[in-house]
Amino acid sequence: MNSPAKRRRSPRRREGGSIVDELPSPPPEDLSDTDTLEFLRAIDAFKRSTGRNFPTWTEVLEILRSLGYRKAGKADRGA
Repeated sequence: MNSPAKRRRSPRRREGGSIVDELPSPPPEDLSDTDTLEFLRAIDAFKRSTGRNFPTWTEVLEILRSLGYRKAGKADRGA
């Protein structure tokens, strides 16, 4: 059984590893997209700079905006 306490003590967590550092080679199909990797790296950079493991949703939106994402207008959504 993998208890939360055992997971917290794993070497990965003690070393401060990130999901980007642990991507297998080659990455799974759903992580091979360059946009996905760019987003994961931006989240990882945020976590390292703030020392927090989980950004708020507002911070996630700020990260997305910093990558150039914008909300589509009505014409773009087909409405």
